[in-house]
Amino acid sequence: MLDERKATILRAVVTEYIETAQPVGSGHVASSDEVNVSSATVRNDMAALEAEGYLAQPHTSAGRIPTEKGYRFFVDQLGGPGKLGVSESQQVRTFFSRTHGEMEQMLSDTSRLLSSLTHYAAVVVGPQHEVATIKSVQLVGLSPRLVLAVLVLSSGAIEKHSIELAADTDDLIVNAAAVRLSTLISGQTLASASSIDSQSLDLGESADVANILRAALAVLGGEHRHDDQVFIGGTSDMVASFDAVRTVSEILRILEQQLVVVSLLEDVLDRGLSVAIGRETGNEALADCSIVVAPYVVDGETAGSIGVLGPTRMHYDQALSAVAVVANRLGRTLSEG
Repeated sequence: MLDERKATILRAVVTEYIETAQPVGSGHVASSDEVNVSSATVRNDMAALEAEGYLAQPHTSAGRIPTEKGYRFFVDQLGGPGKLGVSESQQVRTFFSRTHGEMEQMLSDTSRLLSSLTHYAAVVVGPQHEVATIKSVQLVGLSPRLVLAVLVLSSGAIEKHSIELAADTDDLIVNAAAVRLSTLISGQTLASASSIDSQSLDLGESADVANILRAALAVLGGEHRHDDQVFIGGTSDMVASFDAVRTVSEILRILEQQLVVVSLLEDVLDRGLSVAIGRETGNEALADCSIVVAPYVVDGETAGSIGVLGPTRMHYDQALSAVAVVANRLGRTLSEG
């Protein structure tokens, strides 16, 4: 455990390096308002911090830079998300007061909002449809042999399925089928509703209503459920944060792999972290990167996750605040439907 003086010096080094990306010398740290000791004392303490693994000294410079251990100490000392700035808070309020329409567009726009707040690459993982609960279902007759099923999910998503019928029908029969279908599947998860065997059900309805119900359940059961949707914004902002072309190309390659991105964020959350630094991400290609992530909650249930990816010399306080605020507002907006 670091004593208060060394902790203050380490915070000063990390803060300065995040701002400048240049190795930090003892003289500069000693001139900091928070550090009230001589340059010689700072120099000795920085040497001790290097020996303990918190700082490293590039061979080309007399200054020092933080290691992953140094960044981890710095982040843990922050104690979690702080307050978002006034202008950024207004930007978030304005965005969510105006965002409407399809959920996919909202999530895509949210990734761009988060990137504009942090200037890092932003990731929004959409809700898992299979675990979403069906809040309501409607059937709409489009033509005598075509019915549209509209499902509203607890995740905020709206699914639409076309149902082709073998015989003509009318609105009375469609309405009766809608009432029965709502009784059958409302409150169930999509996975449960999709697995209902319509042939084993005693539908207890007229033949015409039963036919629509069987056709609707067949469509739900046979519909291909896509994996989590991933929306990424601000890759150009992220690119500007790195000097090495190879690092940038590796990061872009990873961001193109949807399953890898989802697993990355889920793994960080599963380990109880909100920040993964360098090799803590579990991906060697991201050794020079950090991830800040938070879940968003819809109707009391975790629906998905959002995060930012940037360099290890990230402005962690700003990133934590932005991710926390946007996650909260996104969950509230989706819950309100």
